[in-house]
Amino acid sequence: MPLLLIVERVLLVGLVLFQISCARNPVTGKKQLVLMSENQEIQMGKESDPEILAFFGRYEDPDLQAFITEKGNEMAAVSHRPNLAYEFKIVDSPVINAFAVPGGFVYFTRGIMAHFNNEAEFAGVLGHEIGHVTARHSVIQQRNNLLGQLGMIAGVVLVPQLSEFIEPLSQGMQLALLSFGRDAERQSDELGVEYSSKIGYDAVEMAGFFETLERQQDKAGGSTVPEFLSTHPSPAERNLTVAQLAETWKEKLNLTDTEVNREAYLRRIEGLVYGEDPRQGFLEKGVFYHPELKFRFPVPADWSFQNSPQQVQMAPKNGEAVLSLTLASGESLREMANQLVENYQLEVLSLSEEKVNGLPSVQLYAEQKQENGSGIRLLVYFIEHSGTRYQLMGLAESGNFSSYESAFLSTMKNFSVLKEADKLNRQPERLRIQTLSRDTTLKQALKAQGMPDARLEELAILNGRKLDESLPAGTLVKVPK
Repeated sequence: MPLLLIVERVLLVGLVLFQISCARNPVTGKKQLVLMSENQEIQMGKESDPEILAFFGRYEDPDLQAFITEKGNEMAAVSHRPNLAYEFKIVDSPVINAFAVPGGFVYFTRGIMAHFNNEAEFAGVLGHEIGHVTARHSVIQQRNNLLGQLGMIAGVVLVPQLSEFIEPLSQGMQLALLSFGRDAERQSDELGVEYSSKIGYDAVEMAGFFETLERQQDKAGGSTVPEFLSTHPSPAERNLTVAQLAETWKEKLNLTDTEVNREAYLRRIEGLVYGEDPRQGFLEKGVFYHPELKFRFPVPADWSFQNSPQQVQMAPKNGEAVLSLTLASGESLREMANQLVENYQLEVLSLSEEKVNGLPSVQLYAEQKQENGSGIRLLVYFIEHSGTRYQLMGLAESGNFSSYESAFLSTMKNFSVLKEADKLNRQPERLRIQTLSRDTTLKQALKAQGMPDARLEELAILNGRKLDESLPAGTLVKVPK
């Protein structure tokens, strides 16, 4: 075929694909190359939503849920995509975060709800997340192929061969953890100002909240505020830009009396669970306790640790091994072991039954040979406790397995029924709203509430204030108790 004809055909195919895949951005009005239709985008959100809720768990607070739904729908109606069927949800996580996935699904953690100090801060972030949806940022990131598998434990790079045995993050969770570039974040800031201004809030408050996030990140060394803040422009830049944009929108909309609603918001979040919820399991002095499921087990010293509603995961800092606890299903413990062997085509080294601290258990030693001659070795304990069956799995490369076997066995053989009353009855802290009876500083107010010195800076950040800041009588202060 002549070269010219080949070129013409390639150009023709490219033109057809361009016409099919180009869509007009709802915010900018410009055409852009995307790889999914709006219907596909909505379907992706619908499929992701149950996966996200399963991973985090939903935070049950009907009044607070009704509030974010009301404000979300009000803001969505003035957005660039008012016809989407938006859903707004609070998830049960202490991490300070908010995120959105395609199709109009927006999530706030209880951790971020605790750190807002007025409705206007909340509204600015709500508008920011709706902006990610209206500008189709997740869809554009999909196009850029930036969505990848994430390690099971943050900061731990697993041996690639081990990943076959570890449940990968679902597509929904990958979308939830997707970060955007600074240009997209700037655009969402602009949209957050626009949308929150259009429903009557003082958008300047939005910038102040990102100062709170910056302080939290500095205090925690960046570990508790991951991509949500790291990909955003600097707080100094945002303060200036957001303030200018807020004034511009006030003039455009002729707003003379914008809302902040500090007291109303603080009263609304009183009783909110603050920090880690021990009812979902907690790590203390090297032992993991689960008061609701009534079990305990030791965690290997200096290993990374991650607890979620679906599983507990542990790994050494070098990422050469993995130890996980998950729920298991099957007619019997031995059937579960046989099913695991069949699913992964394992060579059984030993299979036995014995009690573990009085609990029925089946223990499986097995190996999976790799094509390059190496292998992965597994030690799995299937344990039944109070009608629930658990799978404790430790795995490492065959050549390194002996280095981690004692750590695996220490955890598995010491899985036991939780009986200590102080652990069984452990309750989470909840936010209490205190009204100052006299003029004072935040530091003095917190110490008067019995807060230890080690927590003063944490609580100053929680309140969005400085410790030496003077507060008049009647000021409301958040105190976890």
